[in-house]
Amino acid sequence: QVQLVESGGGSVQAGGSLKLSCAASGYFSTRYCMGWFRQAPKEREGIAAIESDGTTHYADSVKGRFTISQDNASNTLYLQMNSLKPEDTAMYYCAATDGYCSSASWLRQSRYYDNYWGQGTQVTVSS
Repeated sequence: QVQLVESGGGSVQAGGSLKLSCAASGYFSTRYCMGWFRQAPKEREGIAAIESDGTTHYADSVKGRFTISQDNASNTLYLQMNSLKPEDTAMYYCAATDGYCSSASWLRQSRYYDNYWGQGTQVTVSS
């Protein structure tokens, strides 16, 4: 069983930065995807993902501003968020799927995968 615990959310002014962390525990196979989704009043959006081989993919809405990374030694996933905008305000969720996956496909169509989810961390960006 995989468990994911996020931290690092908070409130920041527009233009500021935050770094989210996701501590993962449990068993992963050699192929997996991990990433970040967010949900505001509208539907959930996959924004950044990383495959087990280090391949990354970003949604257009965050490309160039957000960076996903992972520390395999500590089983921790990160999301560095720079140049934050009010429209980035949302609940951010860490997620993972075990087995073969394409980071791009998983971000767009996560409902077709068996996923693990964290409890979420709120990010609020004020103008």
